[in-house]
Amino acid sequence: MNVMILAAGRGERLRPLTDSIPKPLVEVAGQTLLGRHLERLAAAGFTRAVINVSHLAKLIVAHFGDGSRLGMKIDWSHEAVPLETAGGIAQARELLGPEPFLVVNADLWCNYEFSALRGFDLGRRLSHLVLVPNPPQHPAGDFSLDNNLIGNAASPRYTYAGIAVISPQLVAGVAAGTKAPLAPLWRAAAECGEVTGELYAGHWNDVGTPERLSALEARLKNS
Repeated sequence: MNVMILAAGRGERLRPLTDSIPKPLVEVAGQTLLGRHLERLAAAGFTRAVINVSHLAKLIVAHFGDGSRLGMKIDWSHEAVPLETAGGIAQARELLGPEPFLVVNADLWCNYEFSALRGFDLGRRLSHLVLVPNPPQHPAGDFSLDNNLIGNAASPRYTYAGIAVISPQLVAGVAAGTKAPLAPLWRAAAECGEVTGELYAGHWNDVGTPERLSALEARLKNS
């Protein structure tokens, strides 16, 4: 199974840090966010990653190269401007191939066991999402979860963790080079019972602001 790592975002909320450092190269406990993902994915048995890049892309590509020193083969998908989540995947369609793939947001820190999703069988469904309990910065959540099916019910709702298995068919209607988010596609597919999910209650952080980055650093230092 290939992995798509979404790493093209500007990191606006982390400015001014991300004015000179791309968000995937932000360090937590002495390790870059993207580097930690790649090491853990390689340890989980994944061998190939497609990574989209835009803001300060040259710095990211120069840092990781072809991925060989981390035990991964990396293919880079360049975007002149960030195309959002579904747009980024559509742009990398030919690199990802026709089979379901794992998607991971570069800007998160977690201990989720990626090996649980390697070779995940979607059957005829379009996606499988990992959800987490709603963090303080996102109390309304994103999706409901009932008997392992993702839905759009008002409650209880959980937050998308930035980890999913996706069939290429989910983004079949998104033209390469266009901006498009994944959330509306998931919501539409969920209405048809085509999205499964699971709730992860382990260590997970969305490293989206300087305050959350500092809090994570402090937590790891004291753990």
